[in-house]
Amino acid sequence: MIKFFRQSYAIQYVVIALMAIALWIPAFLSGQAITGLESPVTPLFNLVNRLLGFSVIAQYAFAFLLIVLEALLFNAVLINNQITGKVGTMAAFVFVLLMSLTCTQTQFYPFALATLFIVLMLKAFFEVHLSPNPEMSLLNAGLLIALASMCYFPAILLVVWAIIVLPMARKGSFRLALIPLLGFLAVYFLYFVGVFLFGNLKTVGQEYLGYFVSFHLTVAGFNYKIIILLSLLILSAVFLLFGGNKANLEKSVAVRTKISMMVVMLVFAVFLLFIGGNPLMHGLLFLVLSVLFAYAFSYMGNTGWANLLLTLFLILVFVNHYYFKTL
Repeated sequence: MIKFFRQSYAIQYVVIALMAIALWIPAFLSGQAITGLESPVTPLFNLVNRLLGFSVIAQYAFAFLLIVLEALLFNAVLINNQITGKVGTMAAFVFVLLMSLTCTQTQFYPFALATLFIVLMLKAFFEVHLSPNPEMSLLNAGLLIALASMCYFPAILLVVWAIIVLPMARKGSFRLALIPLLGFLAVYFLYFVGVFLFGNLKTVGQEYLGYFVSFHLTVAGFNYKIIILLSLLILSAVFLLFGGNKANLEKSVAVRTKISMMVVMLVFAVFLLFIGGNPLMHGLLFLVLSVLFAYAFSYMGNTGWANLLLTLFLILVFVNHYYFKTL
């Protein structure tokens, strides 16, 4: 299976599309209305969600098409940055699997829309390392983080991530560190100007302030099933990167730099699991793990045991989607 997705065949896209459809069929059949996901601090998600509010099927269809589009974009970004091989669809396969891993994720929720902007942000940020003039890429990264936060507000932490990992890309000057922050603030400046002209700035400001005042870390959303799933995924990624077939992984400085950036983002992703609500809807962890798994699977040597474990994992995922439906 792993070697199959390393190659470049048109049939791979068919297989990935069929897998995506199979994972999303239970969601379409449920016909369950998606409610309670809007927040005063997610104006872009709220706008799109309300436009789709005329039909539950429209929400699911949009979310499904969004995941497919993001998977293709994600695959292209990783190939162009040599995180996966020059050909193949390994990244798209892993992305669809992890971003549709549970029944909770097969719906239109804030991070599903924010993922599009975060993947584009990664594309911009990966260009920083070897670029002699990274200013525009950093500015674009800041703009995209702001748009992502308007869908999934905790994405604002990625501004901090961007500043922290700049020295890894050997672009650690104070001036460059300000650029993604300025790009981020520019988007919000325009948003609040629009609210001032056409809405109620005082009310919106109080809503944002209320979010920060009420913010606290919690473990209320966890149960033993979620803990087991997340622990299994994180430990598997750590083993693949640092314990298994390490000598076969790509060793170029540029690639190792980008993977190091994602390892730092993994810390932020784990932190976001504790900010409230269902941890499975804080999808940054699944996005980061998609990068790490795609990288490991693309360059590992002995794939026999990995194929066996991946096959068993796929079986468990489909059993959960169609039978248990517990996550």
